[in-house]
Amino acid sequence: MTTNKASSPQRAAVVINPVKAVGSDLRASLVRLCDTQGWAEPLWLETTEEDPGVGQAREALEAGVDVVIAAGGDGTVRCVAEVLAGTGTPLGLIPLGTGNLLARNMGVDISDPVAAAYDVLNGTERTVDVVRSSFDHSEDENVFLVMAGVGYDAAIMADTVDVLKDRMGWLAYVEAGIRKLPGKPVKATIQVDGKHPVKRRIRSVMIGNCGRIMGGIEIFPEAKIDDGVLDLLILAPRGRLGWLGVAAGIFGRRKNETESAEYFQGKSAEVTLEHEQEFQLDGDHVGAGKHLAIRLDPGALKIRM
Repeated sequence: MTTNKASSPQRAAVVINPVKAVGSDLRASLVRLCDTQGWAEPLWLETTEEDPGVGQAREALEAGVDVVIAAGGDGTVRCVAEVLAGTGTPLGLIPLGTGNLLARNMGVDISDPVAAAYDVLNGTERTVDVVRSSFDHSEDENVFLVMAGVGYDAAIMADTVDVLKDRMGWLAYVEAGIRKLPGKPVKATIQVDGKHPVKRRIRSVMIGNCGRIMGGIEIFPEAKIDDGVLDLLILAPRGRLGWLGVAAGIFGRRKNETESAEYFQGKSAEVTLEHEQEFQLDGDHVGAGKHLAIRLDPGALKIRM
């Protein structure tokens, strides 16, 4: 006599970056936690350098698990979300990275992996937006959940020293940011929702699905991950004091009155550059190019928390 799935215990899959794992007993702790919460033993899938999470997430879906937990940094989360988006299978978070941007924006416990897992097993589902991006007119799309960047901020991600990340956490990005502050602007054309294009000499263009980045800085204070809207920020400092204008535009009360930092909103955007610039997605450097296209996919992902 077979037992139907409805009477079987729920099961989670854990897609984990072994490099980020904190201690050898994490797996044993999660197995014990699932047992005490009435869940089956979790499916344990480790990422590799060749496959940072996509293949493992697909394997989890094929196994028919009830939730797929991404245990690692924002890169692991992004890869798992790319597979889960549109499937109805929820994503869970065990933050193990340096930035943990999505977890911070959603109020997930980043200090205790077992506590975060407990919240997944006993939590409820929330539907959020995802953003689909493509580079240099490629047909391949990459998903991001928090923020994408072109130019200065992406160069920071590309040049952050891993040893400093291990020692200093998110402050390592500050060190890279200071080193990358001198630089030349590039001519860019930015088009939001197919409207009249804006042409600027930019240092960076940032596109946000959430508002908060490293250090708790609110780049987009009004952004919400489920509001069906993208927020876009153009950084175009002019002259030696140009970055003061950027700071005023981001942190000042008169955000819309500075040309150094301009805000836009929409559901899609294109950034076309005169020269190649670095790109980043959710804090991961993903290469360089001259064109970025993004589009919002509203309510495409469920997160259990």
